[in-house]
Amino acid sequence: MADVFKALADPTRRIILDELAERDGQTLFEICTRLLMKHGLASSRQAVSQHLDVLESAGLVETMREGRYKFHYINTAPLEPIVERWLDKSKPNGRRHPDENPPDKRVR
Repeated sequence: MADVFKALADPTRRIILDELAERDGQTLFEICTRLLMKHGLASSRQAVSQHLDVLESAGLVETMREGRYKFHYINTAPLEPIVERWLDKSKPNGRRHPDENPPDKRVR
């Protein structure tokens, strides 16, 4: 679990995961392009590759090679123990996250 928190501590890595959640299965070139075009992050390919290595080591990114290309996929399985540990415990006590209630049924 410590590797997951370490990987998520960096804002660039969180943005990379956001991009993979939005469009899974991207090459390094595609990720670099989206970071630049959507977020104004002009990180080098080497820097993004190192971020991807950290995310892959934490199990948050999986890769698959097809010919000359290496595609990156988000893997949310390492996040499940975190959710189970802290978020699921609040439900039996009656506490719910405010976003769980639809806007028209929120208690004011």
